[in-house]
Amino acid sequence: MLRLKDKICVVTGAARGIGRAIAARFHDEGGTVMLTDIDVEAGTRAAAEIGCRFEPLDVREEQDWARLAAVVPVADVVVNNAGITGFEEGITAHDPEHASLADWRAVHRVNLDGTFLGCRYAIVAMKAKGRGSIINISSRSGLVGIPGAAAYASSKAAIRNHSKTVALYCAQQGWAIRCNSIHPAAILTGIWEPMLGDGPDRAEKMAALVADTPMKRFGLPEEVAAIAAMLASDEAAYITGAELNIDGGLLAGSAASPG
Repeated sequence: MLRLKDKICVVTGAARGIGRAIAARFHDEGGTVMLTDIDVEAGTRAAAEIGCRFEPLDVREEQDWARLAAVVPVADVVVNNAGITGFEEGITAHDPEHASLADWRAVHRVNLDGTFLGCRYAIVAMKAKGRGSIINISSRSGLVGIPGAAAYASSKAAIRNHSKTVALYCAQQGWAIRCNSIHPAAILTGIWEPMLGDGPDRAEKMAALVADTPMKRFGLPEEVAAIAAMLASDEAAYITGAELNIDGGLLAGSAASPG
């Protein structure tokens, strides 16, 4: 059964990685998918390969959201996935002592402002029907401190909290508009490639990066997409304000081996 048949789905930051996997899964589930991204070339290519539509979207900009609202005035599912770490242009200080205010604001503008605007768009696009599913991609980093990535951790923690606020607000209005957050840990996307490389020690590097994960492996974008598809579907009609961790057991507690 196609779980998203007749549902209009918008996914941000979907040219690659987790966003692309979600867009592809939604399409496979019968959804009418609008793939959005700031990268027009990659977004257009991804949409063509998946078989869905593409719309340029800079999640930081209100006018971009207004344009999207004109193109897609009604939506059933909105996934606020677009985000940055702050390290896209290279390694720079993101610890609480040395991070610049400009770098702090740049990360929050994409991750947090973009999610706020996306939720606001989603509410307007869903309230005529009185139902829908908003899915915000937070992170394991939104649940614990990350000394070397203060802005990223802060923005993802705020996404977690705002998701609950949106869920309560929509329920308060009497709408069946649900809002939940997904918290992935180490998911094997292109962001890891500079650290992994393609040399003979790639497997060793991968193992080292997930050594603290009880399941001892990276998660896959498709595994995050599976959770998003469930939350987007009517099967999750009673789930709102929830947070779902997909982290290989990382946040379950201490992994103790028998002596």
